[in-house]
Amino acid sequence: MNGALLLVGGSVLFVLAYFFYSKFLAKSLGLDPARKTPAHAMRDGVDYVPAHRVVLFGHHFAAIAGAGPIIGPVLAAQFGWAAVALWVVVGCIFVGAMHDMVTLFLSVRHQGKSIGSIIESVLGKSGKKIFLLFCLSALILVMTEFTRQVAAAFVDRPEVATSSLLGILEAALFGVCVYKFNWKVSVASIVFVPVLFLLVWIGCVFPFDLSAVLGVSKATAQNIWVVVLLVYCFVASTLPVWLLLQPRDYLNAYLLYAMLGLGLLGILFASPVIGIDAFSGFAVTHPVKGVQLMFPLLFVTVACGACSGFHALVSSGTTSKQLDSENDIRPVGYGCMLLEGVVALMALVAVASLSQKDLMTQLSTTEPVKIFASNLAGFCQTLGIGKEGATSFIMLSVAAFLMTSIDACARLARFTWQELWVGSSAAATSGESGEKRSPVALFMGNKYVATFAVVSVSIYLLAGNPQMSKDLWTMFASANQMLAALTLLTASLWLFKMSRNFWIALLPMLFMTVTSGAAVLGLFKGNLDKWLKNGFASGGVTTIAAAILFILALVLLVLGAVNLRRLVKERAARK
Repeated sequence: MNGALLLVGGSVLFVLAYFFYSKFLAKSLGLDPARKTPAHAMRDGVDYVPAHRVVLFGHHFAAIAGAGPIIGPVLAAQFGWAAVALWVVVGCIFVGAMHDMVTLFLSVRHQGKSIGSIIESVLGKSGKKIFLLFCLSALILVMTEFTRQVAAAFVDRPEVATSSLLGILEAALFGVCVYKFNWKVSVASIVFVPVLFLLVWIGCVFPFDLSAVLGVSKATAQNIWVVVLLVYCFVASTLPVWLLLQPRDYLNAYLLYAMLGLGLLGILFASPVIGIDAFSGFAVTHPVKGVQLMFPLLFVTVACGACSGFHALVSSGTTSKQLDSENDIRPVGYGCMLLEGVVALMALVAVASLSQKDLMTQLSTTEPVKIFASNLAGFCQTLGIGKEGATSFIMLSVAAFLMTSIDACARLARFTWQELWVGSSAAATSGESGEKRSPVALFMGNKYVATFAVVSVSIYLLAGNPQMSKDLWTMFASANQMLAALTLLTASLWLFKMSRNFWIALLPMLFMTVTSGAAVLGLFKGNLDKWLKNGFASGGVTTIAAAILFILALVLLVLGAVNLRRLVKERAARK
């Protein structure tokens, strides 16, 4: 099998899905371009700010992508290239992209509120509280895992640290020029996009090697970067969205597009022959982790490459508050996920060119991001580009993916925390929560207190609990997929209640519930065994976390089933 053919074939299917299935979804949902969006109706200059479609596409794509569509397919490749490719394509079209589009639509129709608030309309206040707790847990796991990946990239590639830090300053300047000096987005892009790529060169010339500067080990340097990055998350989460989050995501998107273009051309010209198995069997022996079962691990490991619950939090947390028109729901909600599917296929092809033996060896010794960057850079040599330079650029692009996700996570976790205490972030800011709150609730709902709380948990998980940090990807991926299932449950109930095509969400929800539930149970059992054999430090925190996630999800599913039964009875009575 030729890798270029696999990539092109999958991309063609994505294009067809956009022009046909997404139109069907738009019709089923009843998109109305004449309807005023929350960005206009509730404009506050901080979170509710209408954005140009191109800018919002860049923000949304950069925020949802992270390194998930790269790490997931690379790790899942052990099960075979055909198994991964099939789930990426089918999952993106009928589960992931649909999930993102429906969630964005629901949030826009509910004043830009988070999916946690929307669930209150179908599962009541208790359902909302439980769902928000699950969302908060998942967001902290996402932020923690992606922060670990960025810190590791900064230590391994110091030039990436230089370019990334300078990029933050450039993004703030872009935001000021567009929103305070009223520059057109096109003019600002002409000025700032070339500077963005200049920063890549500056990073290569002046790499910021923290280990050398401070004279510390790489492990210590990584821990320092973890703290620095999470402090940055604190600042980014509390600044107005137009000043940093939106412009940085928009500019970083150009890096991602460039990496996509470079990778696509490299694969097309290199035409690598796939060397790994098409299907490795239902059970694979990993050199370090032992026996890995294809079901359910294939589906949760691919994670963001096919479907991601985190995307619902981005769609309903930041994107819905910046949507200029409901016409933008289709390209932003559905289109961005399809583009992420292209990234996932590209990552799969990059590692599938190895032999099965080499792949398993590298997976046991090397970070997935490094495997991806090295192999993709090798393809770029057919374009006359040096492997070392291409590797640095790809690593920077991946770091950009991750940076956009971790500060988005911090803001979304802050929103979720505030909703738990005072009803919404807007209520915490204005004091108009709709009901009286105690001084403690108002204090805990403060955006600075909320952000400090979620950032502190991440610091503990990375620096204070090294054992759990080794299991973060599996924990994150399992929680992420279960969050998607719960979001689809909400969408199914709402669509059923409104007499619309609820099956578009119900069928994927059932599949995602089974796979993610099985993965969380497996994680619980495996870490419980470690805890009993080697003590609490070896797996206690992971065991408790998995148990909490499973119980919260189970309660929500029961509430959903009860509510669905009630809705069916009400519909029958009306007839």
